[in-house]
Amino acid sequence: MASLDFLDAIPISDTSLPLIEADNLVKDFGEFRAVKGVSLKVEAGQILALLGHNGAGKTTTTRMLAAILTPTSGHAIIGGFDSVRQPLEVRKIIGHLTEQPGLYNRMRVLDYLQFFGELQSVPPKLLKERSEEMLKHFDLWDTRQLRMGEYSKGMRQKAALIRALIHEPKVLFLDEPTSAMDPFSAKIVRDAIEDLKRSHRAIILCTHNLAEAEQLADKIAIIRKGEIIIEGTAEELKEKLLGAPHYHVELNKPLREIPPSILALPQVKVLENLSNGFVYETPEPNTTNPAVLKWLVESGLGVVTLSQVPRSLESVYLKIAGEGVAPEANRDEVEQSLLKKSDKPRQAVKM
Repeated sequence: MASLDFLDAIPISDTSLPLIEADNLVKDFGEFRAVKGVSLKVEAGQILALLGHNGAGKTTTTRMLAAILTPTSGHAIIGGFDSVRQPLEVRKIIGHLTEQPGLYNRMRVLDYLQFFGELQSVPPKLLKERSEEMLKHFDLWDTRQLRMGEYSKGMRQKAALIRALIHEPKVLFLDEPTSAMDPFSAKIVRDAIEDLKRSHRAIILCTHNLAEAEQLADKIAIIRKGEIIIEGTAEELKEKLLGAPHYHVELNKPLREIPPSILALPQVKVLENLSNGFVYETPEPNTTNPAVLKWLVESGLGVVTLSQVPRSLESVYLKIAGEGVAPEANRDEVEQSLLKKSDKPRQAVKM
């Protein structure tokens, strides 16, 4: 599948400052505080995945960043523009894909794109060229004579994504961009998002697809009850909340007991003894794993594999979701609470 090379990259000179910067955003709806002091930063060429349950505050946060909702307090700067004082300028440089696309069902897709392209002041010739290129790229060109009410949900989602891209925005807010898509269409969209990142755009991705978030995002922020409770790369979050990486040794014959020489290694903590191997933890794999292999060979044991036990972002998310941290705790208190709980001692391995 060809890349989105027909979309111009944002000039490097425009990317010296963060394209998305929020400082202590708060949003009240009457007596209900939906967002409680959200701060975040996304550089050009970065994707931030904003994760959380339904009702956690993701949509309210992105609507404030997109100059659709006015924050109760705090502020956001998007591409150099203040979202409160300069909302029109913000809306011209962003693309916003909502979870419910809100298409005009009686329109055909070319008319729909022309309508929104004209609202964004895209020159007519460029608008026509770009519409055709993107409809072909996202496999909708052959359906251009259908009314969008006849589209499947996945086709509607792709049409809405094209609408969000039609004016070449610097900043993108994408809410569940691959929901209800077949695997082939979802891959097209994920590839497109990676192309947009490479063209120096800043992207906030809201998704319940944790594998997708882990694949695409440079940073992960988890929001709960209106607060970002932890943020970092996927690997940083795994290390913080799941501890040191685990490694599985598979041997070519049954293992009655683990050699004492392995147990004596200072950086090895054996977690599980298996019928033909074992699982261990180490904070220093670069030095420890070669030592483990050396001792195994010297002990006359045939090693089939030594591999890291996969740890997913889903494991991190479920751990956080399962911890009963008080909602009124601030972000530092929440993170410290989670880290303390992740440091609980494990049961000793039965030999």
